[in-house]
Amino acid sequence: MTEPGATTTNYAGDSAHVGVQAATVHGGVHIYSLPADASPAEKFETGVSLLDGGIPGKARHLIHEAVMGGHIGNKVCFHWQLALVSGRTPHEMPEEDIALLRQAPFMCRVTGGDAWADGVNTVRRLLDSARQPDADLRPLLKDFDGLGDPQRAMILRHLELFLDGPLKDQMWHRALQSAREHQMADDRADRVWKFFEPKPTPPRTRAPRPPEITVGTWIKAVAATLVFTVAVLHIGYLLARELQGFALLAYLLSIAGGYYAARGGLEWRYRAERRRAKDEEYEPPRARTTGAPSGGFANRVDQRFDYYFAKYVPRDTSRSVWLAETAGIRKSLRDEIVEIYREQRIGVEKINWLIRYRVSDVRRRWENGTLWNYRQELATPLATKVLTILGLAVLALGATRAVENAMEVAPVSAGRSATVALMAGVIGALTWLRIVLEHRRHAADEAESRQTLDDCTAAYERWRQKLADTPSDPEMAAWLDRDRKVLLDEALRHYGLAMSDMIAYAFIEARGSRARRARVRNGPWRYTRYQLLLFLLTMDGVRQLSVELDFERGTFHGWNRTNYRYEAVAAVRVHQADDDERRFELALVNGEQIQVEVMTSGMEELEMDEAPGVVSEMTLDASGIHHTLHVMEGIAAEGKQWIAQERRRKGERQFAM
Repeated sequence: MTEPGATTTNYAGDSAHVGVQAATVHGGVHIYSLPADASPAEKFETGVSLLDGGIPGKARHLIHEAVMGGHIGNKVCFHWQLALVSGRTPHEMPEEDIALLRQAPFMCRVTGGDAWADGVNTVRRLLDSARQPDADLRPLLKDFDGLGDPQRAMILRHLELFLDGPLKDQMWHRALQSAREHQMADDRADRVWKFFEPKPTPPRTRAPRPPEITVGTWIKAVAATLVFTVAVLHIGYLLARELQGFALLAYLLSIAGGYYAARGGLEWRYRAERRRAKDEEYEPPRARTTGAPSGGFANRVDQRFDYYFAKYVPRDTSRSVWLAETAGIRKSLRDEIVEIYREQRIGVEKINWLIRYRVSDVRRRWENGTLWNYRQELATPLATKVLTILGLAVLALGATRAVENAMEVAPVSAGRSATVALMAGVIGALTWLRIVLEHRRHAADEAESRQTLDDCTAAYERWRQKLADTPSDPEMAAWLDRDRKVLLDEALRHYGLAMSDMIAYAFIEARGSRARRARVRNGPWRYTRYQLLLFLLTMDGVRQLSVELDFERGTFHGWNRTNYRYEAVAAVRVHQADDDERRFELALVNGEQIQVEVMTSGMEELEMDEAPGVVSEMTLDASGIHHTLHVMEGIAAEGKQWIAQERRRKGERQFAM
C-alpha cells in the first residue's frame, strides 16, 4: 500500500474535470441484459450478477420479481436477503423491505441443510444479534467462520453497513482480512487492463485494383496479332517459294530472337514498373499535409499511427531518422486503414491492435534489414537484360536479311508485308505488354494482400487469445470493494478509530484523472483510475478523505484530508444537467464547495437496444452516491442532532427487525 503521507488539504474536486482518454462498451457481454419475456429464473440470475457487480438497487428489484414469479429456494432466499441489505443501513430501508427481509425464509420456503440454507440462517442470526449488544457472539462467529465460499465472502461484502456494535467490529476484522488477502487475487495486475480493451475487429485488407483492360484493348491486341501473323507468314512464304534457304533460316532465327526479346523485355518492364510503384507508394510526402478534420475517424487513425510510430522506435536508431525514413510507409498504411475501415460502426479503439501490429511489423523489418527488400527482389537480373538485348539484336539482323531477300523476289508484296508486319507488331507488342503487365500487377497485388491478411489474422488471433481471460464486471466490482475496505482501514488507523466508533461512513466513486473507461452492456462505467471520496461520521464531526486509486495496481495516491463540524454543512445535493451530467455537491457554511462529477457529459452512450437512462442509473447505483446522499442530507438538515436522531432511528428499526 502507498502510505498516506500527504499533508491535510481541502478537497476541491478540480481533478474531476480532466477528460477521459478512451471509452469502451463491451456490447457482446449480456450479463446484465434480459429479454422482454424473461422468466423468473432468468431474472434471478441477472439479479445475482447485478449484486455481484455492486449494483444492489437493480438486483433487489429483479430478485423480488423472480420470487413473486414463483422462483424460490434456499439459494434464492440467501441472495434476496443480501440484496435487501446491501449498500444501505436499516434506517435507509423502507418498511416494506424490512417486512420482506423478515419474511424471506418463509416466502422462499427455505428447507434442508445445504450450504445456501446455512447461509440464510447465518444472515438471520447476524441480523438478530445486531440488535442484542450484550449477546454472546462466539457461537455465532464460530458458525459463520465454518461457512464455505461463496456464502461467507458474500455476507462479509454485503452486510457491511447493516451491522452495529461489537458484532460490527468482529465482522469488519474478518472482512478486512479477506480484502487484504484477495485485493490483488486472480492475477488482477495482469488482467485489469484487458477490461478496458474493446473487442477487436477482425482484419481486413484493401481489395486489389482489378486489371484495367477494356474490350477495345482486347480487340486491338487480337486484331494486331492476326495482321502481324499473316504478314509474317507471307514473307516466309515468299522466301520458301524461291528456296531462299539461308534467308529463311535467318528469318526463323529472328522470330526466335523476337520471342526471347519479348519475354525478357516483359520481365524487365514489369520489375521496373513494380519497383517504381512501390517507391512512389513509400515515398515521403513532398508537401506537408493539413491532416484530416479534427475528431473524425481519419484524424483518430492519424493520431494512433503517429503515437505508435513514435513509440516503436527500432533499436540503435534515432527517432528523427526513423520517422523521416518511414513517413511514406506511415502514410501508405494510414490511407489503407482509413479506406477499409471508414464506417460509423467501427471505432479506432477496435482496430488499435491492427495499427499497433502494422507499425511493429515495420519496425521488425527495419531491424532485420528487410524493410526495403523489394528493391533487391524487383531488380532485373543481368541475365534477363542480356537475353533481351541479344534477342533484339538477332531479331533486327535476321528480319533485315529476310526482308531484303524477299524484296528481291517480290518487291511490292514483300515491302507491303514488311511495313504491315512492323506496324502491327509494334501495336500488338505495346497492347499485349499492357494486358500482361496489368494481369501480373493484379496477381502480385492479390498475393501481397493474401500474405498481409494471413499475417494480420495470425496477429488478430494472438490478440484475442491474450484477451481471453478479460475480467468480468463482477470481478471488477469485487476488486473495487476490496480497495474500498483497505482505504477505509487506512482512514480508521489514521484517525485512531475502531469500526464501532463510527456512527456512519459513506463512499463516492468517480472517474480519476486521465482515466480510461469501459462497461459491459447495461452495466456501470468502470475506470482505470478512480477518485474516491470517503466520509467518516464520528462523535466529533466529519472526517473527509479523498484519494485517487490506480485500479490496475490497487494503490492510492494524492491523499487529501479535511475535518469539519456537523454544523459546518450547509447543503448537499446532486446536480443533474441536461446532458446527463451528475455532480455531487457539498457546500460548507464558510463558502467552500466540494464537488465530484459522478457522471460527466457524454457518458450516457447507449448501444443498440439499450434503454435511455440505464447507464446513468447503473453507474449511480454502483458509485455509492445514494447512501452518501442519505447520510449527508441528514447532516445538512439536522446538524449535530443527527447523531441522536440516527441512534433513535437505529433502535426503532432494530426493534422492528
